[in-house]
Amino acid sequence: MVRVAGRRGGRVNIAGAVCFKPGCRPRMFFKLHVYRRRRGEAKTFLWSDYRDFIRVMHLQLGTPLVWVWDNLSVHLQQEIFDFAEEHKDWLVIFRLPPYALEINPHEGIWSLVKRTLADFAAADLTHLTRDIERKLKKIPYRPHLITGCLPPTGLDLTGLLETPDTADST
Repeated sequence: MVRVAGRRGGRVNIAGAVCFKPGCRPRMFFKLHVYRRRRGEAKTFLWSDYRDFIRVMHLQLGTPLVWVWDNLSVHLQQEIFDFAEEHKDWLVIFRLPPYALEINPHEGIWSLVKRTLADFAAADLTHLTRDIERKLKKIPYRPHLITGCLPPTGLDLTGLLETPDTADST
Protein backbone atom coordinates (compact mmCIF):
# COMPACT_ATOMS: atom_id res chain seq x y z
CA MET A 1 0.00 0.00 0.00
CA VAL A 2 1.30 3.43 -0.93
CA ARG A 3 -0.08 6.41 0.99
CA VAL A 4 -1.17 9.46 -0.97
CA ALA A 5 -0.92 12.94 0.50
CA GLY A 6 -4.15 14.21 -1.06
CA ARG A 7 -7.40 14.41 0.89
CA ARG A 8 -9.66 12.37 -1.35
CA GLY A 9 -7.80 9.07 -1.47
CA GLY A 10 -8.70 6.25 -3.80
CA ARG A 11 -6.86 3.24 -5.11
CA VAL A 12 -5.06 1.84 -8.12
CA ASN A 13 -5.64 -1.81 -9.06
CA ILE A 14 -3.45 -3.57 -11.59
CA ALA A 15 -4.32 -6.57 -13.74
CA GLY A 16 -1.37 -8.15 -15.42
CA ALA A 17 -0.28 -11.14 -17.42
CA VAL A 18 3.06 -12.56 -18.42
CA CYS A 19 3.36 -14.58 -21.61
CA PHE A 20 5.88 -17.29 -22.37
CA LYS A 21 6.27 -18.88 -25.80
CA PRO A 22 9.19 -21.09 -26.88
CA GLY A 23 11.64 -19.26 -29.11
CA CYS A 24 10.18 -15.83 -28.31
CA ARG A 25 10.99 -13.22 -25.72
CA PRO A 26 8.59 -13.16 -22.79
CA ARG A 27 5.94 -10.50 -22.84
CA MET A 28 4.00 -8.66 -20.20
CA PHE A 29 0.64 -6.94 -20.43
CA PHE A 30 -1.09 -4.83 -17.82
CA LYS A 31 -4.19 -2.77 -17.29
CA LEU A 32 -4.84 -0.21 -14.55
CA HIS A 33 -8.10 0.54 -12.81
CA VAL A 34 -8.19 3.81 -10.88
CA TYR A 35 -10.88 4.23 -8.25
CA ARG A 36 -11.32 7.90 -7.33
CA ARG A 37 -14.14 7.39 -4.81
CA ARG A 38 -16.80 8.79 -7.09
CA ARG A 39 -20.42 7.80 -6.70
CA GLY A 40 -21.35 4.79 -8.82
CA GLU A 41 -17.73 4.05 -9.79
CA ALA A 42 -16.50 0.45 -9.55
CA LYS A 43 -13.90 0.01 -6.80
CA THR A 44 -12.02 -2.67 -8.69
CA PHE A 45 -12.01 -4.61 -11.95
CA LEU A 46 -15.27 -6.20 -13.03
CA TRP A 47 -15.45 -9.58 -14.75
CA SER A 48 -16.09 -7.75 -18.04
CA ASP A 49 -12.79 -5.84 -17.62
CA TYR A 50 -10.94 -9.16 -17.37
CA ARG A 51 -12.85 -10.51 -20.36
CA ASP A 52 -11.81 -7.48 -22.42
CA PHE A 53 -8.20 -7.82 -21.21
CA ILE A 54 -8.11 -11.46 -22.36
CA ARG A 55 -9.60 -10.52 -25.75
CA VAL A 56 -7.02 -7.78 -26.31
CA MET A 57 -4.18 -10.15 -25.46
CA HIS A 58 -5.56 -12.78 -27.82
CA LEU A 59 -5.77 -10.24 -30.64
CA GLN A 60 -2.29 -8.83 -30.00
CA LEU A 61 -0.60 -12.22 -29.66
CA GLY A 62 -2.59 -13.87 -32.46
CA THR A 63 -2.41 -17.25 -30.78
CA PRO A 64 -4.45 -19.45 -28.45
CA LEU A 65 -4.06 -18.60 -24.76
CA VAL A 66 -3.44 -20.76 -21.73
CA TRP A 67 -4.56 -18.52 -18.88
CA VAL A 68 -3.45 -19.27 -15.32
CA TRP A 69 -5.41 -17.56 -12.58
CA ASP A 70 -5.32 -17.25 -8.85
CA ASN A 71 -8.53 -17.49 -6.85
CA LEU A 72 -9.49 -13.85 -6.73
CA SER A 73 -13.27 -13.76 -6.28
CA VAL A 74 -13.92 -12.02 -9.61
CA HIS A 75 -11.98 -14.79 -11.40
CA LEU A 76 -14.50 -17.30 -10.03
CA GLN A 77 -17.63 -15.60 -11.37
CA GLN A 78 -19.91 -17.62 -13.62
CA GLU A 79 -19.61 -15.06 -16.44
CA ILE A 80 -15.89 -15.85 -16.69
CA PHE A 81 -16.63 -19.58 -16.94
CA ASP A 82 -19.23 -18.89 -19.62
CA PHE A 83 -16.78 -16.70 -21.56
CA ALA A 84 -14.11 -19.42 -21.42
CA GLU A 85 -16.62 -22.02 -22.59
CA GLU A 86 -17.69 -19.82 -25.53
CA HIS A 87 -14.06 -19.41 -26.61
CA LYS A 88 -12.63 -22.83 -25.82
CA ASP A 89 -11.13 -22.95 -29.32
CA TRP A 90 -8.50 -20.38 -28.24
CA LEU A 91 -8.78 -20.05 -24.45
CA VAL A 92 -7.93 -22.55 -21.72
CA ILE A 93 -8.09 -21.42 -18.09
CA PHE A 94 -6.21 -23.13 -15.26
CA ARG A 95 -6.71 -22.18 -11.65
CA LEU A 96 -3.93 -22.02 -9.11
CA PRO A 97 -4.60 -23.50 -5.69
CA PRO A 98 -5.59 -21.02 -2.97
CA TYR A 99 -2.70 -19.13 -1.37
CA ALA A 100 -0.18 -20.39 -3.93
CA LEU A 101 1.73 -17.16 -4.48
CA GLU A 102 5.00 -19.06 -4.85
CA ILE A 103 3.85 -20.70 -8.11
CA ASN A 104 2.46 -17.56 -9.74
CA PRO A 105 5.10 -15.99 -12.04
CA HIS A 106 3.37 -12.62 -11.95
CA GLU A 107 3.97 -12.30 -8.21
CA GLY A 108 7.63 -11.72 -9.08
CA ILE A 109 6.64 -8.80 -11.31
CA TRP A 110 4.49 -7.30 -8.55
CA SER A 111 7.39 -7.70 -6.13
CA LEU A 112 9.68 -5.75 -8.48
CA VAL A 113 7.16 -2.93 -8.83
CA LYS A 114 6.46 -2.78 -5.09
CA ARG A 115 10.19 -2.51 -4.33
CA THR A 116 10.50 0.52 -6.60
CA LEU A 117 7.65 2.19 -4.73
CA ALA A 118 9.10 1.54 -1.26
CA ASP A 119 10.28 5.11 -0.62
CA PHE A 120 7.77 6.81 -2.89
CA ALA A 121 5.55 9.62 -1.61
CA ALA A 122 2.74 10.41 -4.03
CA ALA A 123 1.29 13.91 -4.08
CA ASP A 124 -2.07 12.60 -5.25
CA LEU A 125 -3.73 9.64 -6.95
CA THR A 126 -2.85 10.90 -10.42
CA HIS A 127 0.82 11.10 -9.44
CA LEU A 128 0.72 7.56 -8.06
CA THR A 129 -1.03 6.22 -11.16
CA ARG A 130 1.45 7.89 -13.49
CA ASP A 131 4.43 6.51 -11.55
CA ILE A 132 3.07 2.96 -11.43
CA GLU A 133 2.33 3.04 -15.15
CA ARG A 134 5.82 4.37 -15.93
CA LYS A 135 7.45 1.59 -13.89
CA LEU A 136 5.31 -1.12 -15.47
CA LYS A 137 6.06 0.15 -19.00
CA LYS A 138 9.80 -0.27 -18.40
CA ILE A 139 9.60 -3.99 -17.54
CA PRO A 140 8.84 -5.31 -21.08
CA TYR A 141 12.07 -3.69 -22.29
CA ARG A 142 13.97 -5.83 -19.79
CA PRO A 143 12.74 -9.34 -20.69
CA HIS A 144 15.25 -10.95 -18.33
CA LEU A 145 13.14 -9.58 -15.46
CA ILE A 146 10.08 -11.42 -16.77
CA THR A 147 12.02 -14.61 -17.51
CA GLY A 148 13.54 -14.47 -14.03
CA CYS A 149 10.08 -14.71 -12.47
CA LEU A 150 9.39 -18.18 -13.91
CA PRO A 151 12.14 -20.45 -12.44
CA PRO A 152 11.35 -19.70 -8.77
CA THR A 153 7.82 -21.02 -9.35
CA GLY A 154 9.07 -24.47 -10.37
CA LEU A 155 6.51 -24.50 -13.18
CA ASP A 156 7.45 -26.32 -16.38
CA LEU A 157 5.43 -24.80 -19.19
CA THR A 158 7.01 -26.73 -22.07
CA GLY A 159 4.14 -29.23 -22.39
CA LEU A 160 1.52 -26.50 -22.19
CA LEU A 161 3.23 -24.34 -24.78
CA GLU A 162 2.98 -26.86 -27.59
CA THR A 163 0.37 -26.00 -30.17
CA PRO A 164 -1.90 -28.80 -31.45
CA ASP A 165 0.00 -28.74 -34.78
CA THR A 166 3.42 -29.34 -33.17
CA ALA A 167 2.04 -31.96 -30.80
CA ASP A 168 0.71 -34.02 -33.74
CA SER A 169 3.95 -33.86 -35.71
CA THR A 170 6.11 -35.45 -32.98
